[in-house]
Amino acid sequence: MKNIAISENHLYKKVYAKGAKAVCKHIVVYVLTDYHASRLQRENPLKKRINRVGLTVSTRLGKAVVRSRVRRILRAAYQKLEKERNIRKGKLIVITARDSAVDAKSTDIYADLLFAAKKLSLFDDTLPKKPSEASRGKPAEQDKK
Repeated sequence: MKNIAISENHLYKKVYAKGAKAVCKHIVVYVLTDYHASRLQRENPLKKRINRVGLTVSTRLGKAVVRSRVRRILRAAYQKLEKERNIRKGKLIVITARDSAVDAKSTDIYADLLFAAKKLSLFDDTLPKKPSEASRGKPAEQDKK
């Protein structure tokens, strides 16, 4: 499902001022509870809670091509994290790129995002975990006597 972006400036300011923050090598992640999550859930055709995600890439990082590339990598890393893990819903999440994000690989950004999500307790352990590749294999063989 496509993420809904944070579009109002006052929400960015609120997340920066009151949200929890995790600083990594390439990114900084801010998280705050979204008080309008239940209203957005009612408006959602699937009636599911969602996270609103905002990406911040400063002009200090480079020209438009560089900033667009960094934004694309940040968006892809968040979508991969959301697909592979159970993330708590109903949050405002702002991901800010640091200077080192320009030269970073997508795997580096993903690793930083994973670290930040663990630090900010974004993973929802109450939902059943998705089956892993190891559990799909053959059942464990018993020792033969």
